[in-house]
Amino acid sequence: MTHQYVISGMSCDGCRKKVEKTLNSIEGIQAEVTLDPPLATITMEKHVPTEKFQKVLSEAGKYTIEMTNSKKTSEPAAKSCCSGDNKESHTGHHDKKESIASHNHNATGVYYCPMHCEGDKTYNKPGDCPVCGMDLVQQVAINVAQFTCPMHPEIVSNEPGDCPICGMDLVPMQASENQENKTYTDLLKKMKIAVLFTLPIFIISMSEMIPNNPLFKIMQIENWNWVQFLFTLPVLFYAGWMFFVRAYKSIITWNLNMFTLIGIGTGVAFLFSIAGMFFPDIFPSEFKSHHGTIHLYFEAATVIITLVLLGQLLEAKAHGQTNGAIKALLKLAPTEATLVENGNDKVISIHNIKKGDLLRVKPGEKIPVDGKITTGESSIDEAMITGEPIPVDKKVDDTVIAGTINGTKSFVMIAEKVGSETLLSQIIQMVNDASRSRAPIQKLADRVAKYFVPTVVIISIITFFVWAKFGPEPAYIYGLINAIAVLIIACPCALGLATPMSVMVGVGKGAQVGILIKNAEALENMSKIDVLITDKTGTITEGKPSVEKIYAVNNNEDNLLQNIASLNQHSEHPLAQAVVNFAKAKNQTILEVPDFEAIAGKGVTGTVNNSKVALGNKKLMIQVGASISDAIENKIAAEQNLGKTVSYIAVDKIVLGYVTITDAIKENSKKAIKELIDQGVEVIMMTGDNGNTAKAVADHLHLSSFKADCLPEDKLKEIQRLQAEGKIVAMAGDGINDAPALAQANIGIAMGTGTDVAIESAKITLVKGDLNGIVKAKKLSYNVMKNIKQNLFFAFIYNVLGVPIAAGILYPAFGILLSPMLAALAMSLSSVSVIVNALRLRNLKL
Repeated sequence: MTHQYVISGMSCDGCRKKVEKTLNSIEGIQAEVTLDPPLATITMEKHVPTEKFQKVLSEAGKYTIEMTNSKKTSEPAAKSCCSGDNKESHTGHHDKKESIASHNHNATGVYYCPMHCEGDKTYNKPGDCPVCGMDLVQQVAINVAQFTCPMHPEIVSNEPGDCPICGMDLVPMQASENQENKTYTDLLKKMKIAVLFTLPIFIISMSEMIPNNPLFKIMQIENWNWVQFLFTLPVLFYAGWMFFVRAYKSIITWNLNMFTLIGIGTGVAFLFSIAGMFFPDIFPSEFKSHHGTIHLYFEAATVIITLVLLGQLLEAKAHGQTNGAIKALLKLAPTEATLVENGNDKVISIHNIKKGDLLRVKPGEKIPVDGKITTGESSIDEAMITGEPIPVDKKVDDTVIAGTINGTKSFVMIAEKVGSETLLSQIIQMVNDASRSRAPIQKLADRVAKYFVPTVVIISIITFFVWAKFGPEPAYIYGLINAIAVLIIACPCALGLATPMSVMVGVGKGAQVGILIKNAEALENMSKIDVLITDKTGTITEGKPSVEKIYAVNNNEDNLLQNIASLNQHSEHPLAQAVVNFAKAKNQTILEVPDFEAIAGKGVTGTVNNSKVALGNKKLMIQVGASISDAIENKIAAEQNLGKTVSYIAVDKIVLGYVTITDAIKENSKKAIKELIDQGVEVIMMTGDNGNTAKAVADHLHLSSFKADCLPEDKLKEIQRLQAEGKIVAMAGDGINDAPALAQANIGIAMGTGTDVAIESAKITLVKGDLNGIVKAKKLSYNVMKNIKQNLFFAFIYNVLGVPIAAGILYPAFGILLSPMLAALAMSLSSVSVIVNALRLRNLKL
């Protein structure tokens, strides 16, 4: 038997060879591995579980393996440990066709790092990110409990735990209040223990500053030191032990992070205090107090641990709010539906709905799946999907969307898309994937973070020796304290969280108003576009064309209508559907067309009643060699000058008539185009329609320019030409013909009312499908980027100012020193402030 698997973590041919050799080492296995796409084709004598493959690959390196039915195979391999670039690895995004609920059926959670240190890598249990040490956060999913690192989304775990890269706690990937509460509760429990023992240590230590210290009347200072020591143990070895574990992991893997600094700082303070208690004679007099005892720093170590715990506690609380938009989407999905079977109503689970089932939707109920109304009518509140607050009237044959809310009437619908195929499921999956992707601007933070911790450690060492050499007495004490303060105040997490937190909240905000963003790169680049190329039908116009009239030279309109309706029955183009609907309304019989062919950008051909029929534009007529009379040409030109779309009808290579189709311009198209032009965006309409019709539409909308009679390759070439000029191009379209151009554009924007192919090719999808969504997307992109830059500025300036102050730069002039405890408080609050600033995007008005 032969199976295909996706391999994540390969970045070069060396990786590929290593993975291939490792897999072939398994008895009974023959494996061939390719780098692009990152696939392993494995032939086995008998079934071998994926877990066995994963075990041997994990021993060989940071590689993951999954069946191709849950991964995209077209994703390029990302950098991993071999590349030397932040030890990134990559796992492909989940296929949209895959059920969200089915991802890793045996999993209990998917976890990722909020700083995305390893791209979109995930873990199957909570823990610490192996790169930055931050707690892994859990990805939001449906009916799946998995865990991931908030800084390393590629880490996915089935159980809670630590990120193997950065050491942070893994957090739930799904919108599970229980799991989030559990993480928060665990931290709160540790926080209470820490406070309980730290407070008396702090009081004992600070009492030395009180004249005639009353505590010394109870016991000697040596005995109080023993009390501090004993009280320190539960704080360091229970409440704060995870920080030391993360620090150790970070050092042995050389993924230096904030826990490296915390571990070194508090560890030095604790070990120094232990040595001072048991071996005081090894220290010079500069380290001793006026009592003749060594200055101990149990209070510094415990207070630092307690304050870092406070920061973790606040972060755990805040993380739950960053994916609030996804939680809101999840709550839209109903759990039950009413099945109409043999004339009887039966309540079933939403998971038991099959395509073709008839479902009754009662007033006020949520629509269970995507489908069409078969009986009845109602008004549907689609605000949660499109962002538009006004209910939409729906009648027979109109499409309804899962998660939207029925109004005051009852109707019966047929299920057309179920499970992961529904728009709601795809939205949730897209938002999940985009939330965990990396924006290009994050490369700046990555470059800084790479050298940040070693630089801070060097500054700390320099601080100690400078104070020891030039500081006032006790110089060594000042040196030690300030060196620890330098280690503690530096917070690379604030830097690492600056981008992913804003992206997560921004993507969620977009989803709430019907703007679906595929990845963070699209979100970043949307604010930079210079040119918008837009299709006409379904983009500028309603995309709901209707046949105005059919003209036949022999006055036999019915025969021509039957011919073209039969041709169009298999086409998904809106113009084709208009013809079919018109024929059905006139009770025309639709005939089978055995040799139907759709010619991109031109029209359709086929054989109807033994006659060769062609329906399309003039280019198609030329291609099939059809003759056109001057009379028909003149009539068609007159229709086109009125802004109408006209298709030629040829039978056996003679044009016998035409069909006139009207498609109203969307009400807000003109306003949206004006706003974009005012913002400096050149708006170009490129349509397969004729020049006369295109000019009429362009003049009405005051477009920058337009191009008519465009084939799909014409749109593609125009985008390439503009990109060669250095332009950042966005392309908006909704048809199969637009898919190549959508893929080529810097930002492909699909109208949500369009085809699956167009949506799949695009980087941004507008659920409502109008140009006003582009204005909103551009505004969202601008504000997210502004928020990211604010976060980066705060993180940079915090460290640029905080480290020198902790080192004592203000002491000579102002006598100001920063204690390690205040440094710990500032460090803990820095990353929290970044998250809180990102949360402001939830209040953005679009």
